[in-house]
Amino acid sequence: MPASPPRPPAPSPRRPRPAAAPARPAHTPRPPVGRRRPRWVLRAVTTLSVVVLASAGIGHAVVSSLEADIARVDPFRDMKNRPQAGHGTNVLLVGTDGRERIGERERREYRLGGQPCHCTDTMMLVHLSEDRERASVVSLPRDSYVELPAHIDRNTGLRHEPHPVKLNAAYAEGGPQLTVRTVEDMTRLKIDHYLEVDFTTFMRTVDVLGGVRMCTAAPLKDLYTGLDLPAGPHTLNGGQALQYVRSRHIDGAGDLGRMKRQQHFLAALIERATSSRVLLNPLRFRDVTRAVLGSVRADRGFGTDELLDLGRVMRDFSPSSSEFTTVPIGQMTYPVKGLGSTVKWDRAEADRLFRALREDRPLAAHRPRRRPAAPTTVEVPPPLIRVQVENGTGTVGLGRRVDTALAAAGFRTTRTPVDSSRRGVRRTLVLYDPRWDRSARALAAALPGSEPQAVPGQGATLKVVAGADFRQVRTVRVQDPARTAAEVTTGDEVVCR
Repeated sequence: MPASPPRPPAPSPRRPRPAAAPARPAHTPRPPVGRRRPRWVLRAVTTLSVVVLASAGIGHAVVSSLEADIARVDPFRDMKNRPQAGHGTNVLLVGTDGRERIGERERREYRLGGQPCHCTDTMMLVHLSEDRERASVVSLPRDSYVELPAHIDRNTGLRHEPHPVKLNAAYAEGGPQLTVRTVEDMTRLKIDHYLEVDFTTFMRTVDVLGGVRMCTAAPLKDLYTGLDLPAGPHTLNGGQALQYVRSRHIDGAGDLGRMKRQQHFLAALIERATSSRVLLNPLRFRDVTRAVLGSVRADRGFGTDELLDLGRVMRDFSPSSSEFTTVPIGQMTYPVKGLGSTVKWDRAEADRLFRALREDRPLAAHRPRRRPAAPTTVEVPPPLIRVQVENGTGTVGLGRRVDTALAAAGFRTTRTPVDSSRRGVRRTLVLYDPRWDRSARALAAALPGSEPQAVPGQGATLKVVAGADFRQVRTVRVQDPARTAAEVTTGDEVVCR
């Protein structure tokens, strides 16, 4: 095989390149590459991304036109003494109400009545690692105790001196700018971008993805939002997904439970977007982008290049690339005069968490095997719940096995299981008087896959009709309201399998 022609010396910049200069051979060796991608690779990937989009008629110019759909805010105006920038990119993601933009039929169907509050419903700090291979998401409780800096109230025009509030009041009093200032003061992290998404954006995004698949170990029911999901897998449309992430009356965990469900949903959303290859399909990418940008607000620095960059990052993403946690809590019910009960952070632990983000370190250490599931939190302690077990199958001894397992988990069983009048029961039933619904939720949480059924007038003793699906009793515990440690999970640990 003939040898490749030698590469001629590079021409002087002041002299024109010879017309017949041969191209560099394709197999010329490259120097070894370290962990950071060289700039030529980044440029090549950028060019390829734009070419792929352009091949479907969605080039840089079209993405630029999509950018015009973004409503702009200036959350960084006149900000001084900001934290020093760390490594990676920090995005403050704020979920707002915006229910006035939703049609009347959907507002009734998904329990979105009432007046819009023009407040923050959700707040998350999203850190994208410098190598763009990891996203760390930290939920910030909306009732967090904060000291607002001096500012001008956007509603009254009056100047306020520093004063204590709940975190979501920062948006109500000073909009995005005061929200960013407050979060930076509390975290000592410099916010690079601000994204604000309302209910409408959320629903449209889920619908254009064809729904998001969620798995529930226990039935989820919230009379306030209308959420009613039996245990098992579900593909939620936009409205159902909104019910899922807004519900906080499912268990005794309140807002903390709701934030955990929001994190699980975000992991499932990432899984849906990446597994459906929507980000590799220029047409689907355009549709999703239009759905998101239709009612999103962002800082002026979040433009076309950032959109394309985000699309490239997400193409290589998977649930295991994401990690989720809640800021460490020191006191769940911190009373403040004039504010009521607030959530107080564990300052020392929170500082450690935000230092890790500033230094671009992962929050979840590599684990070779999955950790045992933590006990499910419930509102009523098992020793206060009286249970009569019945065997609804033809399996001899099943009633005794269920009774023994429930007693070992702390429930006050009668220790005298009986055969049920219902025969051939496939799915374990939890029969309860509606007046003892909190006890029923605790018992159902201990029996994965069981089906609660209300029986008015049954009284304080709950009944378990053991079905053929019974496998185990799950450990449950009452949430300690005094202290909640931050627990980090990765996306692949919480999505459906």
